[in-house]
Formats: sequence, structure tokens, C-alpha cells
Amino acid sequence: MELHPEKTRLIEFGPSAAERRKKRGQGKPETFNFLGFTHMCGTSQEAGYFVVQRRTIGKRMAAKLKEIKVKLRQRRHESIEVTLKWLQSVVRGYFQYHAIPGNEQRIRAFRNDVLRLWLRQLQRRSQRSRWTWKRFLERLAVQIPFVQMEHPYPNVRFDAKHPR
Repeated sequence: MELHPEKTRLIEFGPSAAERRKKRGQGKPETFNFLGFTHMCGTSQEAGYFVVQRRTIGKRMAAKLKEIKVKLRQRRHESIEVTLKWLQSVVRGYFQYHAIPGNEQRIRAFRNDVLRLWLRQLQRRSQRSRWTWKRFLERLAVQIPFVQMEHPYPNVRFDAKHPR
């Protein structure tokens, strides 16, 4: 087994990477994609110490939204209840993997994009659709799972497994 020279490389990452790169005039530390997330160097808001920030990879999120759009188009004339159950399971499953601390903005954007796609498909069912964004939010959008973090911070998981 060999490492691919274009895909595998060492990057400067960690608590002191930003300081060292700043001294050399190179800017922010590099990011890398792994397991569906873009990993970045960052600092906590409260204490200012180093944290690894993780965000959903934009290309993967866009691909998932495109897939949902195609499925909604195929399901356009199914009953709203059937489509609602399917969408609930899709959004819940996406949240169970991607809802980690620090990724709230991407998760919220995903939910809003799914709602927008569904409303668009509902409006296309008829030439005289009565679905407005306000009516849609009041009746159907409240049934799609809201954003909530599924995974705790890593130190909470570690403390639960290894009490002192």
C-alpha cells in the first residue's frame, strides 16, 4: 500500500500553528476535509483557547440538497402526509450525523433549504397554489425537526466514560 502524493500531505495544524504561520507571514492555518466535515483551527469565545472547529463540507451538503430536490420532484403528487414522514426521516438522519457543536449555522441552513425546496414543489402542484411562505411555516414547517445538537462536546463524552 502506498500513499498518493497528491492526496496525502502534512499540514501545520494545532494550538500554535496560527502563531507560527503569522510570524512567517503565511496567514491562517490550512483546513482539511475528513468524514464529511471541514476541520479548521479556531479559538473558543469564552477563554480564547484552541479548539478544532468542524463544519459540514459545502459540496456534500449541496449534493444532498440536490438529491432531496430530485426526490421531491418525483414525490410531487403524493399526499402531503407521506412526503412529510419521508422528509422528517431524511432531516432527522442528517441531523444525527451532522449536528455537532459549532455546526449550528450549516444545520440551520440545511433545514431552511429543505423547507424552501418542499414549498416550491407544493406550489408547482397546481397553477393556482395557495401555499405562501407564511402559511407553509405555520402548518407544515413546524413538523420538520428543528435544529438541536445531537452530540455533546468531546470533553463531556470523555468525562462520562472516565470519571475521576
